[in-house]
Amino acid sequence: MLEYKNIEALAKVIQEKGFERAARVLFVTQSAVSQRIRQLEDSCGQILLSRTTPPTPTAAGKALLKHYQQVRLLEEGLSSELSVAATVTTLAIGINADSLAHWFIAAIGPILQHMNILLDLRVDDQEETHRYLKEGDVVGCVTTEANAIQGCRVEKLGTLNYRLLATSDFIDLWFPRGFSLKTAQRAPAVIFNRRDRLHDQFFETFLGIPPESLVAHYIPSPEQFFATIAAGYCYGMVPDWQGKQLLETGQLQELIPGAVLPIDLYWHCWNLDAQPLREFSDQLLAGARKQLLNN
Repeated sequence: MLEYKNIEALAKVIQEKGFERAARVLFVTQSAVSQRIRQLEDSCGQILLSRTTPPTPTAAGKALLKHYQQVRLLEEGLSSELSVAATVTTLAIGINADSLAHWFIAAIGPILQHMNILLDLRVDDQEETHRYLKEGDVVGCVTTEANAIQGCRVEKLGTLNYRLLATSDFIDLWFPRGFSLKTAQRAPAVIFNRRDRLHDQFFETFLGIPPESLVAHYIPSPEQFFATIAAGYCYGMVPDWQGKQLLETGQLQELIPGAVLPIDLYWHCWNLDAQPLREFSDQLLAGARKQLLNN
């Protein structure tokens, strides 16, 4: 039989990134936290926590934490349904930066008004958020992956359209004879981070081949990413919601007119009938369908 106070100690050490901080959150001594984790490892017969800085869970530790989070979510949902007491549930969610900057908060706004759900957002590329769900770090994620993983359900949220944009002065300077793979590899681009594949997808779709390399800035902030393009320093992939106004005024132009790269977004979450997760998912889906394109 697992002692859940010991699993909670393991979870807090990971969440707070250390034994001392976990002890403060749990209102116990640091030695008590260490003892609880040792007892848990003894009962499981294996190491659950790598004593690194910060501590990280082993594969067995991740599996145990995922189980603990699912049980906690079900218990909190049951308490809410039974009106035992007012409960506040924290949901760890994986989200890409463009979605967070544009539509996500507006989509879930009504459920946040109830003030019984707190968000712990893990921001990364669409592909990386799916990995967080696989490893049990989040209960749900927004991703470009259409296929559900074992133990999870998936629903389409909608579509974001992207275009390759730059200022007219930048285009005149770097692409005087038109846009091509050769010239694109010489001109400065901007990419969100080294896992961002939007440029590769665009080149594959509209030029038939991805670039071998790009001269690129890496700017992991949607606002500053867009600002560097609008200032004429580089070219890059911009979602329509962000670039529409400057396209209409002519401040920005498409490098390949009419070339639109649609990116479908999906909501994946644990296949649990827990009230907090169910309510959050329902609101997210309803809100996203108002905010995003739906094909």
